[in-house]
Amino acid sequence: MSYPPAFLDAVARLMARLNIQPRTLALFQQALTHRSYLNEQPEADLPDNERLEFLGDAVLAFLAARWLYERLPDEREGTLTRLRAALVGNERLAQHAAALGIGEALLMSKGEAENGGRARKRNLSGAFEALIGALYLDQGLPAAQSLLEGYFEAALAEIQRAQSDKDARSRLQEWAQLTHNQTPTYQVLSVSGAEHAPTFTVAVFVGEQHYGTGSGNSKRSAAQAAARAALEGLGLSEGEDDASP
Repeated sequence: MSYPPAFLDAVARLMARLNIQPRTLALFQQALTHRSYLNEQPEADLPDNERLEFLGDAVLAFLAARWLYERLPDEREGTLTRLRAALVGNERLAQHAAALGIGEALLMSKGEAENGGRARKRNLSGAFEALIGALYLDQGLPAAQSLLEGYFEAALAEIQRAQSDKDARSRLQEWAQLTHNQTPTYQVLSVSGAEHAPTFTVAVFVGEQHYGTGSGNSKRSAAQAAARAALEGLGLSEGEDDASP
């Protein structure tokens, strides 16, 4: 049994978006085949993506480790280990896969699709790992590294920004408790964008006073951005001395 024409078209579009020119197209078709499709179509003599996911997971971890080793020459092992785990974590990979449109290209059962399977984090992260496995087998480590470098750079910046924002929330809470004996509260003002890649806008208040607004791809990141905006408005941004009550 061959692949459905709509799936073949979706794979071709994804390859074009990723600027991949497959030598063995069947590897990439396999990488995008979810097991549920074969459960629904038992007569289909097609492989699912789980073996490629296994391989891609290992390739991804190695390339992340090598990239961090070269990118951050002064960091110690413990920090590099934590950063690698963050770079290859399922949630972050799923977000990246969704942004690439991998969910729309997945071949899965009708039931899985109807139950939100194209947006399910486990499916997205697994398919992305399988694609990396396919690319490694098809074109070797340099091609896989080339595809991942932009992701690594953007993800590292986001991780570092999130750490800074986490410090900002802590600093804002300390200031609010010290000056007002209150804890900041965060309110979602709006949610916009596509369902698989929403943008949240959050405002931070101390009591009834509004201190800052921020946006992000999750409620947490938007709240962090709002806290950072509040600190900047108070003159308490990173590196400045805390104001006296």
